[in-house]
Amino acid sequence: MNTKDLLSIADLTASETNDLIIKAFKMKAEEAGQPLCEKAFALIFEKPSLRTRVSFELAIQQLGGFCIYLSPDEVGLGKREPVADVAQVLGRFVHGIVARTFSHQTLETLAKCSNVPIINALSDWEHPCQALADILTIYEKKGRLQGLSLTYIGDGNNVANSLLLACSQTGINFQIASPPGYELQKEILQTGREIAAETGSKITLTNNPGQSAKDTDIIYTDVWTSMGQETEAAKRRNDFSDYQINDDLLSLAKKDVIFMHPLPAHHGEEVAAGLLDHPCSVVYDQAENRLHIQKALLAELFRDYKREK
Repeated sequence: MNTKDLLSIADLTASETNDLIIKAFKMKAEEAGQPLCEKAFALIFEKPSLRTRVSFELAIQQLGGFCIYLSPDEVGLGKREPVADVAQVLGRFVHGIVARTFSHQTLETLAKCSNVPIINALSDWEHPCQALADILTIYEKKGRLQGLSLTYIGDGNNVANSLLLACSQTGINFQIASPPGYELQKEILQTGREIAAETGSKITLTNNPGQSAKDTDIIYTDVWTSMGQETEAAKRRNDFSDYQINDDLLSLAKKDVIFMHPLPAHHGEEVAAGLLDHPCSVVYDQAENRLHIQKALLAELFRDYKREK
């Protein structure tokens, strides 16, 4: 890979993204070896996590490395200590940093000031490891990527941003239906369109969930209110009330549609009660695939890696 850090899906070329998917698919079925033998990693988490922490810790351990989890109180990024100082100090101790932050700018500062790779485990701008796991899951279930149609219904948030880029890189047509005022930001949309122009992917925006779900291969949603937006919860429930994924919406898609959600889910809000256990749901496969795609990513990032002095 021609990148030191993974802060965004756009840090990867389309070819690198497709290669990662195939590598993860193969690694899931066979022993991965120990390319991280004796390498140490710091996990800096400003936000709580289930899937991200467990999948990264296991991925690092299964590849022969070890990690140290650092909670918000222990680090206090930008509060107890400047982000730049944390980056430079940790770079003397560890071989890589996995960071889950509120602000994407924090990740950018870590990457700028650190001599070791930084991996985005979620920020307010992107969630690249989730999107890569999603594409791996789609490949497993559909046997191909190019020409498929994915419909994302909900908030134009960090998950939607990364998913747009990942779909564009792999030739999946991306449709998003969001309420007015919650659409994708112009910057990420422009980047996606530039990538799609090279791969043949199509990007469609609408405010009509039913229209976007018609004849699609994949329906995807996420929570209406993300961490840090709790004060907006009541307003968002009202604004998104027509954007719930339920049996009626799924019936508009192709008969072999798959349903996806990055979790955690708010049952009765963005998803109807019981939908995660629907026959078309691949939600728990997505969760498992966080482990496998992150193993592939770590193996590639550190394949020829030597820590800078």
